[in-house]
Amino acid sequence: MTDRWYAEAVVYCLDIDTYADSDGDGIGDINGLIGRLDYLARLGVTCLWLHPIHPSPHRDDGYDATDFYAVDPRLGSLGDFAELLHQAGNRGIRVIIDLVVNHTSDEHPWFRSARSSPDSPYRDWYVWSDQEPPDRRQGMVFPGEQDETWSYDRTAKAWFYHRFYRFQPDLNFANPAVRAEVKKIMSFWLQLGVAGFRIDAAPFIIELTEPGNPDSPKDFTFLTDLRQHVQWRRADALLLAEANVPPAQLVEYFADSGGSANRLHMLFDFMLNGRLMLALARQDPEPIIEALRDTPMLPPGAQWATFLRNHDEVDLSRLTADQRADVYREFGPDEEMRIYDRGIRRRLAPMLGNDRRRLELAYSLQFSLRGTPVLRYGEEIGMGEDLSLPGREAIRTPMQWSTKPNAGFSSAEPEQLVRPVIDDGEYDYRQVNVTAQRHDRGSLLGWFERMIRTLREAPEVGSGSCTHVDQELPPGVLAHRADGRTGSMLFLHNLGTEPATVDLGALYADADLPNDVLTDQAYAPVGKLDALELAGYGYRWIRLCRADSFH
Repeated sequence: MTDRWYAEAVVYCLDIDTYADSDGDGIGDINGLIGRLDYLARLGVTCLWLHPIHPSPHRDDGYDATDFYAVDPRLGSLGDFAELLHQAGNRGIRVIIDLVVNHTSDEHPWFRSARSSPDSPYRDWYVWSDQEPPDRRQGMVFPGEQDETWSYDRTAKAWFYHRFYRFQPDLNFANPAVRAEVKKIMSFWLQLGVAGFRIDAAPFIIELTEPGNPDSPKDFTFLTDLRQHVQWRRADALLLAEANVPPAQLVEYFADSGGSANRLHMLFDFMLNGRLMLALARQDPEPIIEALRDTPMLPPGAQWATFLRNHDEVDLSRLTADQRADVYREFGPDEEMRIYDRGIRRRLAPMLGNDRRRLELAYSLQFSLRGTPVLRYGEEIGMGEDLSLPGREAIRTPMQWSTKPNAGFSSAEPEQLVRPVIDDGEYDYRQVNVTAQRHDRGSLLGWFERMIRTLREAPEVGSGSCTHVDQELPPGVLAHRADGRTGSMLFLHNLGTEPATVDLGALYADADLPNDVLTDQAYAPVGKLDALELAGYGYRWIRLCRADSFH
């Protein structure tokens, strides 16, 4: 790969504790994950994104850390983690980890010291107010589960700030000592061999919180400092972050006012994700076209990360009320399927009615649009959710490997499992699992392997340009192309149920023996591109031309 390895990567995200249990205690662990690396390599994964791995009371699935320099003993040791990095590297897989430094657990030694005395050396590592802040009930990240962002601590005799839950006090990024500590944390893991970080809650780690000011200033130069720091330690280190902010603010996360791409390498594309869901719900490509048109131009070297499902809810906060209602109506009609007044807590297979055609169409769209695709564990076999579990845990059930007890995830007794496996209904592990799909050449898993191999042969999708083919097309059909130094690809997707015939003969002049490289079914040869057939929910990846040096 090039120095910008992330531009042509396939990222796979997982929770170690729900992936594979090697010692039978009911909790997935690092050694279990090592045992599944060959599976991931065969799938085509080139980058693993691991959710929080640090010691934690686990009141928020590990996002409440008590030690940023250690591995949770439930998962294994630092030695196990070093072995994971080595074995993954042997298979051409890089590993990035969650950097959750907006806050700590209230059980972290820093906070325990900070609350114990105004003279504590850690007192100013957190955000305090002697008086009740007037913005106490503003800025909640989890509406419905939070009712304040400032809480009173009787021991400290002061109010402390927490953008998330009460047990997650925010660190004070106006304090140079906090910034220095974050750099030290990053250096530690880079030295161990991680390839970078997914920065949790990026807008909040640059916020200089002022009590009583719900619009506290942001210091983007801290992102510049982090970029410079990590690249001195490891030149190809990746900073991937989430920043679900208005489009006008996005470029500031990538580049300074002079346009230099000296901040984050990648951001999750929340705007495209919401529009993709709307397009699938309406069976109309227009929202995708709008997203491609309205997304700000990125500076050279910057990249989007695309996703359909991740470890959180489907976030619909960037849609209008009417648009959100359309997505809810189609994909989250029941109240128990929704969360935080803005999202859906379901996996994609149930959202799409377990319709194989729609699943292939949706992931074909994601993987062919500009950016680096991120795939959530279990999506490659069409896992379902467990809505009886609270909140986001509905989509964090154990990986389904086989028909063995506990889905082959663990040999422990069922009541010992970190979370119950899905063991009834359409998504029962005896119906949906890796082993069964491995023996079925027509399975969803087999399709993902073929699709990812095809993507790897078309690097212009990740590193080139993405352009909507702006001409009159049948209802429901989206046409876009990717152009780069390796050549050009054309993509057709029919979001509707009716077959369509597409005339793109005007593009034939750009082509050199064009041919299908991935389709939902067998079609007549592409010919001169003037009579391209598409089934309902159909798709075609067409190689227009390949650069001479890549023949």
